[in-house]
Formats: sequence, C-alpha cells, structure tokens
Amino acid sequence: MSEKYEVFVSKDYFKFNAAHFMAYPGFRERLHGHNYRVSVRIEGALGDDGYVVDFGDIKSAAREICEGINERTIVPMQSDCLKIECRDGQVDLQSEDGSRFSFPEADCALLPIRHSSAEELAAYVCGRLMETLGILKERGVTSVEVSVAEAPLQEARCRREL
Repeated sequence: MSEKYEVFVSKDYFKFNAAHFMAYPGFRERLHGHNYRVSVRIEGALGDDGYVVDFGDIKSAAREICEGINERTIVPMQSDCLKIECRDGQVDLQSEDGSRFSFPEADCALLPIRHSSAEELAAYVCGRLMETLGILKERGVTSVEVSVAEAPLQEARCRREL
C-alpha cells in the first residue's frame, strides 16, 4: 500500500501588507496596496517521528518571511521596464512613462523578481521557505506549494517539486 501525506498551514499571522504597482513595457498601474495572505502546503513521506515537516518549523519560517515584506513597498529588482537606483538610503524608481518614485530603503522590500504580481510573490515566498527549511530533502518532501492571496478568493500559487 502506498500512502501520501501532506501538511497545510494557514495562520492569521501568515500575512503582509504591502504597496506595489505592476509595470510592463508600455504599461504602469497606479501605486496601491494589498493585505496579502499566505498559506503553505507540503507533501512528502511520513518520518519516523510521525511528521512530514514539523508544523512549528513551517510556522516559524513563514512568519519570518512575511515579516520581512510587511509594511513595505515591493520593488521588483529584476524589472524589465523600471530604472531602479539605490543610493544614500533611498530607492529611486523611474517608469517608462516618466513617473518617478522615491522611498526610504528601509521602507522597501527589494525582491529578486521581475514583476510584483501575486504569482511572482508566491514564487519568491516558496523559494525563501525552501531555503529556510533546509531539511526538506532529507525528510522526504516531494513538493512545496505556497499560495499568496491579495484579496479573498483571489490568489496565486507556486508549486515546486523536489
């Protein structure tokens, strides 16, 4: 008999409030914010200790990642259409349409993404979670899935197979 196990964690503190705007070549939306919610699903083997992954480890890692983005402006550092300059504690952004933004660097989340979409945020959180939980392979984890909702019933998911 083959059994599969998964754990799912979604806590009230798996959230971050952040400002962002989507920018593509020829398009920029207005600066606005969301109250994002995060959830985590991990599939894998049942360990000798009765866990796939300890809930406490997942909660600690997800909380730390969310706190690092909370109450910040998301800056997609790999943008294909924003000119981004970090100097003297400031982050300056210029859009193709000539719009300029300047934020204190401490108020920004400088993320290694191209766009600040829910999809790319889910991929970012998923990658960070996998880095933080370095025990996944040795525990027999087969996949990690992170959901980032920017509004109720409006979410994006990133699933990574190990």
